[in-house]
Amino acid sequence: MRHRDFAAFMWPTVLAMLLFIALPIVSVAIQSLYVEHDQVLVTAENCTPFGCVQSTRVDTAATAAIRAEEPLGRFNGLGTYLNRAHLATDEVAAILSENSGFGDVVSRIMNLPFYKALAFTLLYTFLVTPLSMIFGFAVALGVNRITGWLKGAVIFVSLLPYIVTPLLGSLILFWMINSDGIIGASLQVLFNDPQLSLRASPVLTWVTLIVYGTWHMTPFAFVVFYAGLQTLPQDTLESAMIDGASRWERIRYVVIPHLAPLATFVGLVLLMDNFRVFEPIIGFSAEAHATSLSWLIYNDLTGQVNQLFGSAAATSILTMLGVIILLLPVLIRTRREFKRKAH
Repeated sequence: MRHRDFAAFMWPTVLAMLLFIALPIVSVAIQSLYVEHDQVLVTAENCTPFGCVQSTRVDTAATAAIRAEEPLGRFNGLGTYLNRAHLATDEVAAILSENSGFGDVVSRIMNLPFYKALAFTLLYTFLVTPLSMIFGFAVALGVNRITGWLKGAVIFVSLLPYIVTPLLGSLILFWMINSDGIIGASLQVLFNDPQLSLRASPVLTWVTLIVYGTWHMTPFAFVVFYAGLQTLPQDTLESAMIDGASRWERIRYVVIPHLAPLATFVGLVLLMDNFRVFEPIIGFSAEAHATSLSWLIYNDLTGQVNQLFGSAAATSILTMLGVIILLLPVLIRTRREFKRKAH
């Protein structure tokens, strides 16, 4: 292909990436270096026949003028990244400098907002991703053995968790595990404890969110693996059967190596998707026990009297860096595999 033809073919994609990916990321990075202006306060004295009382109010006109003059806010540099709501460098240094036990140090660091959200995000990602892949692969193997009209019905049922939107699915499960829901009420009867609640325990809340995440993401892995099974070389399978290989040996030595590239793709997508977990926390109203990095961004933009754009931008940049760090080992391994096959 000539360079001119290649450029004509690629420039729309490059332009779209610049407009919708690169520029927003640069904008968010710049916003993260600024914080909101402080409100201008004025003190007024109100006098009555019974005496004078001083009161403080916000000078809306002066505050608006400052914000109009500097719409990005007040320059703060990396201060937002290092404050208590994010990396909390001063607080972490103070905790580490104390002669406390390892468990106490970890517990106190995990109580800091960013690290608490990061801990749940990482646990959710590293549990839901492999569990979804394992269950998706198992479902794909099972469905692949079904014949006749029943296969279509089973495939439809298997895809239902992925068809239902995450927020709606989490709301449905939230109602089911509530004290008057079918799951919550059944557990109370089973354990003979009318006060039992899955939402009251941080551990049970985390378990519920992870179970829901696995249930929701398994169909994606199932679809990809099932499509890959349709390309499986039947000659190789028949040769393995003739050689006396058991079903497990055929899966281990024929099916899994054949689906390995697809497994890498599924793992990358699930890692990125699970690392930005958000909807289940909102649907379960679980923010008292479980928060994520995406939830911190949402809270900065909606949970305060003033929208904290700089704080939300800093968390967004840290989240993107976290995704890059998670994907690097997989991408490096994939690149090495391609280089090895090319040689």
